[in-house]
Amino acid sequence: MTAALRNYLIITGNYWAFTITDGAIRMLVVLHFYQMGYSPFAIAMLFIFYEVFGIVTNFVGGWLGARIGLNRTMQVGTAMQIVALLMLTAPNPMLTVVYVMAAQALSGIAKDLNKMSAKAGVKLVAGASDEQLFKWVAWITGSKNALKGIGFFVGAALLALIGFQGANFALAGLLVLGLIATFTLPSGLGAMKEKAKFSALFSQDAAINWLAAARIFLFGARDVWFVVALPVYLVSIGWDFEWVGAYLALWVVGYGIVQASAPRLLRGQKKPVGAETALLWSLILFGTPLLIWIGFQFNLPPGWLITIGLGVFGAVFAVNSAVHSYLILNYSTNDKAAMNVGFYYAANAGGRLLGTVLSGYAYQTIGIEGCLLISTGFIALAAVFTYQMSRSLKAKMAQ
Repeated sequence: MTAALRNYLIITGNYWAFTITDGAIRMLVVLHFYQMGYSPFAIAMLFIFYEVFGIVTNFVGGWLGARIGLNRTMQVGTAMQIVALLMLTAPNPMLTVVYVMAAQALSGIAKDLNKMSAKAGVKLVAGASDEQLFKWVAWITGSKNALKGIGFFVGAALLALIGFQGANFALAGLLVLGLIATFTLPSGLGAMKEKAKFSALFSQDAAINWLAAARIFLFGARDVWFVVALPVYLVSIGWDFEWVGAYLALWVVGYGIVQASAPRLLRGQKKPVGAETALLWSLILFGTPLLIWIGFQFNLPPGWLITIGLGVFGAVFAVNSAVHSYLILNYSTNDKAAMNVGFYYAANAGGRLLGTVLSGYAYQTIGIEGCLLISTGFIALAAVFTYQMSRSLKAKMAQ
């Protein structure tokens, strides 16, 4: 086994363990607090700090990774997630909104430190080959999302079997194993020879700026109906918690499989994967939530409409996400990989925040159909920004 492959597997393994806990927490918090009588909007509020601190963490984390090394930022993120999980093992009377929001804030910092470290780390260990980079990025991203789906199921199952506190304690134990493995990574991975300046956090490259803008609305389009609206809607039409957790887990696993398979799916296209690929797939994605909304207007069976429609949405969204994740690394040089990835995933976290807040509020006020229309509009904006990215790249090449 080469040193590059060994380091890639360590990065991926820790990311897997972290992702299972991240997906499980998401399902545990939504279902447990809905069971306790919280409104959909109140549940969405529990995740606000998770997303807000994710935005801040990505900005600062990229700069920090460039200064102290991605191995260290990964270790800090993993340790913080363990603490956040242990906070949620407190008795129910202590689980106030403020307390849970604080735990979620810590979890948000941890998740984005770990994510930024893993994604930028792949850039550094993959070598110079664009094909290898696309394969390794697609695999770590796709497998991560498949395991997040398993985390959804694990969270729902553990909630039913050992309760909220017991579930969080078990997840903390799992993550300790991932933390131990990270101490075998090379010291100073991704650290710049010259200390990165804080002012360098904001990308100066127009293509990366447009890609980050597209990312905001791409992920806002997913989370506006996926995070709170969808599980609450499924429970409202008679689904048990276990069925909700199992379906969402299956969806995310399938999503991850498609994402990991994106290099193979796109192999037959004439041009290399680039901005035009991202634009094409964003236009394909535009029609999926719109078609689901049209199905509601014709009174199609809601359970079948949502489950099948979400499956199609997930497959197309997975290709979009895989292409985006590759482009941010492909457009970044090695010395700026950590900071560019941090900047980009700050935009990603901003999109999740926007989608999460709207998911609870829009569902409570205009229902699942309104969430689908907002999703459609967000995808249209993502396509516009992707087109602008393509134009900026052509202008740069013409200079």
